[in-house]
Amino acid sequence: QVQLVESGGGLVQAGGSLRVSCAVSGRTFRTYAMGWFRQAPGKERDFVAAVSWSGTNTAYADSVKGRFTISRDNAKNTVYLQMNSLKPEDTAVYYCAAGVVSGTRRPGEYDYWGQGTQVTVSS
Repeated sequence: QVQLVESGGGLVQAGGSLRVSCAVSGRTFRTYAMGWFRQAPGKERDFVAAVSWSGTNTAYADSVKGRFTISRDNAKNTVYLQMNSLKPEDTAVYYCAAGVVSGTRRPGEYDYWGQGTQVTVSS
């Protein structure tokens, strides 16, 4: 069984930076593509970023392109989301997900999910 645990969320002022992490249990981490999604109150869960199993290929939502960076460390079974130039509209619960379809933006194509970490950006 694969388990995902996010950490690193918190409160930050607009324009600030934050890095959230996702630790993944299981020896098969390096075989999974990873994604980050976010969900604001009353809204659907939206794609943020994805990274291939090797870390070579990445994809971003237009709303975060140029501000967020997804990366992974297969030796540490961890995927990261570095968030810079944060805006109040980035406020949401951030979820990481693991799946076998690389680069997909569809939540339904991910097999495992974490419990989420809250990111709040104040204006």
